[in-house]
Amino acid sequence: MGIFDSVFGKKGDSVREEKRIPWIPLVSIEQLDMIAEKSKTRTQLIFKHSTTCGISRMVLNMFTDSYPLVGEQDIYFLDLHAHRDVSNEVQYKFQVMHQSPQLLVIKNGEVTYHTSHGAITDIDLTQYV
Repeated sequence: MGIFDSVFGKKGDSVREEKRIPWIPLVSIEQLDMIAEKSKTRTQLIFKHSTTCGISRMVLNMFTDSYPLVGEQDIYFLDLHAHRDVSNEVQYKFQVMHQSPQLLVIKNGEVTYHTSHGAITDIDLTQYV
């Protein structure tokens, strides 16, 4: 073991396990009725993301790294720039002021919790699902 190995570690020592979130693309207004209906039997999440915002990218990465609930709910990913009409309808249908990034928890057809920006990574989602 050389001095650089002890200081920096050997190649492959700190391989970071990449988590995969089973995102469902949210691309149409019609999906919102389906989400509301499905929320009556299974919690639904919507993650709203701005592809042009550095803060949104940072929060998305942090959320992905710490996401504890794979398989316990459906989680939708909404690209705000590609689907502005859907974003506007989310605000109207669920009566939650638009933020970006934003996370909505939907149960029984209603938003039971929502948060935005850095607070997304601070919450214990297991309380809301």
